[in-house]
Amino acid sequence: MGHASAEIGALLRGARCAKRLTQAQVGAVCGYSASAVSRIESGRLSLGYSSLMRFAAFLEIPFDRLCASAVPDIVNVATVAGGCRSDEEDAVRRRELLTGVVAAGATAVVGAGAASAVTPPDDLELSLFRLPQAAPVPLPRLVSRIAVARRDFCATEYTRLGQALPGLIASAEATRDASAGRAREEASVALARAYVLAAELATKQHSDAAWVAADRALSAARSSGIPVAVGEASRVLAIAMRRSGRSTAAVHLLTKEAADLDANRDHTGAVRTTLLLTGAYSAAAGRDRSTALSLLEEAEQEADRRRAVPGLFTVEATRTQVDVYRIGVLNVLGTPDEAVKVTARLDVSHLPTPERRARAWTDVARMWHALGDGRQTFSALRQVEQEAPQEVRRPALRALTAGLLYGPAQVEGLRDFAARTGALTA
Repeated sequence: MGHASAEIGALLRGARCAKRLTQAQVGAVCGYSASAVSRIESGRLSLGYSSLMRFAAFLEIPFDRLCASAVPDIVNVATVAGGCRSDEEDAVRRRELLTGVVAAGATAVVGAGAASAVTPPDDLELSLFRLPQAAPVPLPRLVSRIAVARRDFCATEYTRLGQALPGLIASAEATRDASAGRAREEASVALARAYVLAAELATKQHSDAAWVAADRALSAARSSGIPVAVGEASRVLAIAMRRSGRSTAAVHLLTKEAADLDANRDHTGAVRTTLLLTGAYSAAAGRDRSTALSLLEEAEQEADRRRAVPGLFTVEATRTQVDVYRIGVLNVLGTPDEAVKVTARLDVSHLPTPERRARAWTDVARMWHALGDGRQTFSALRQVEQEAPQEVRRPALRALTAGLLYGPAQVEGLRDFAARTGALTA
């Protein structure tokens, strides 16, 4: 291969190593085997434009570094017209750079026969990269629209939410740009919450678009100067970090943001508790048992002494929610047997939304699956379906169902369940 392929390969390898990712992890996201990634990094396999965009977006390679590597079929934008790029040009090119990875992530979301069960990939891409034209709207109307979108998320109406997000985000950006002073701060909060919803939807779909949406959410939140908004956005960004294998960095972000919030006020204290819960799960993902359990205990203490603050967040700061996270943490740590007693006292009906109740039953299903109890696993999966039909068709749930279907246990009704939820492959 040529000099350019070797330079690109070295650039990709350096970015991957800096993130402490394996070739298999990068390949899984970008659509290549580990051996193919090895050949790419050694310069023995060249990448087309769209594939290169996926690698660059996932590895967060700055556009100037990419262009400096002299890729033959990409214009060196660093020297176009012999001058510097404008901020607007940079923004356009960043959107182009990231489009490929969104498409790749969305493709992995929709399995055979399950296209109607999840948000169409084009809606997700539109919400981040192809925003429609929109005029500013009165702030109360914008806030009301975001409240409706959040209700759709909590009700697991993911298809409807995906259809609404492009126009919602475009309106929020137009309103923010046309505002000044306190009104601009409030519009920035609204924009941050719209992007938080986009990040959460992308996370549900296992799409790397979650990175982009979360980053934009945090940028808008910091511009507002509102601690609650910063905390909400930090949480979804940390989830994206954790899912890319950066659990330690996610815990650091979450604990730092939690420390900046006042635990004695209901609103900021509730966000602080949700950050601690997400930090506990992230620590567990990094196999740090002591930190995970310590953060859980701190979150539980705060939840016990704080009255509920309804309607603000997708994760409620309640004792029941702490128990749900405890089950998830123990599952991830590889000790699901310790979660059985937590499950025995868990009353899922106390959770306020179908999305949260479905998530709780998902963690219970994972616990029973890890313990080898197929019938209890299937029973929990049926509860997920009862709470949220769209939730049970998510990639993670379809994979769990498929694992149960092709496992040693014969469970009555499972095959029909797998067929209607998209887990049964031809």
